[in-house]
Amino acid sequence: MSKRAPRILIYSHDSFGLGHLRRCRAIAHALVETNKDLQVLILSGSPIIGNFDFRSRVDFIRVPGVIKLRNGEYTALNLHIDTEQVLEMRASIMRHTAEIFDPDLFIVDKEPLGLRGDVRDTLLDLKARGVPCVLGLRDIMDEPSLLAPEWERKNAVAALRDLYDEIWVYGLPQICEPLAGIDLPKSVRRKIYYTGYLKRTLPKLHIPPTPLFKIADPFILVTTGGGGDGETVIDWVLQAYENDRRLPYPALLVLGPFMQSERQAEFLTRASRLKMVEAITFDAQLEHLMARSVGVVAMGGYNTFCEILSFDKPALILPRTQPRMEQFIRAERARELGLVRVLHQDALHDAKTIATALRDLPQQPPPSAVVVPGLLDGLPNVDRLVARLLARGRRPALRVAGGRQR
Repeated sequence: MSKRAPRILIYSHDSFGLGHLRRCRAIAHALVETNKDLQVLILSGSPIIGNFDFRSRVDFIRVPGVIKLRNGEYTALNLHIDTEQVLEMRASIMRHTAEIFDPDLFIVDKEPLGLRGDVRDTLLDLKARGVPCVLGLRDIMDEPSLLAPEWERKNAVAALRDLYDEIWVYGLPQICEPLAGIDLPKSVRRKIYYTGYLKRTLPKLHIPPTPLFKIADPFILVTTGGGGDGETVIDWVLQAYENDRRLPYPALLVLGPFMQSERQAEFLTRASRLKMVEAITFDAQLEHLMARSVGVVAMGGYNTFCEILSFDKPALILPRTQPRMEQFIRAERARELGLVRVLHQDALHDAKTIATALRDLPQQPPPSAVVVPGLLDGLPNVDRLVARLLARGRRPALRVAGGRQR
């Protein structure tokens, strides 16, 4: 009987926003490209995962979505049922999927126990069967003083100690150590590997470029990721073009699928009145737009930052500070290195200030003007880490700490 091709299961908890899904998709695509027979299955709560294309041997299962309210509580995204029931459904689907798919490696993105613990039972089952389990973290989680109590409340450190074989940080320690403020035992710190950032390339599938009806290349790309918190950035850029009709480059605004529909309509109307501005709601092939641009205005989320570095674009970052400091910290570290320019959202900027920044943007040095060893080595390093764990094989555990006996 021939040996079965290896399988990887990836968990992406997000129901709102695009960051976790896009990171997991980039990793999955890179792995199947360099490993001929590898199969990857992504578990995700994203309501728009079906809008993205997936390469052969990469597929997804969408679990019921939830959304985080302003008070920090969660509620069902579409189903009109109790939140606890939704979480039970998510946990059950993931556990049974893992049982049938029988992965040789399990990668969890960001949340050690998932959303409200929904991936805990899956981790316990796979750990008991000897399947290597990895936690993947972006370069920056949050301000340490805020992350520490959150992880204590979630009992995250115990999960890192008992359930995970390795912790991969998709960044560099000289830029940020995401767990620096957490009191970790030495056994956990020995599990941490820094990969570098995840380099992005143009998708290999031939897809016609997004048609532009008012403006032409080259343009300034303005992107807010999912868009749920990108209103300030879009409003400032529109004000700049409304008050300065002599800006040399047009702007393409990508509002984001999670921006409130009322604000989307308002911004689309304002853009329609401007000869030098075009606006769209969403584009699943943002890499193509990034490559065509002369510069980028963004909030500085992880994936957009990787794309700015990968396509070597001058960038103006306007980071948010709520509900997390992640974007602010990343932007400041990148600014200190000379990779980007930063304007802060909590400062008072008039239209003239923004217009000046937009006028200067294409003349900024690109990120490649600064040499940071290993900056974009993330995907090859992830591939090597995966190969090592797959070669190691399973190591069945008689007992999983904090879980069931086998």
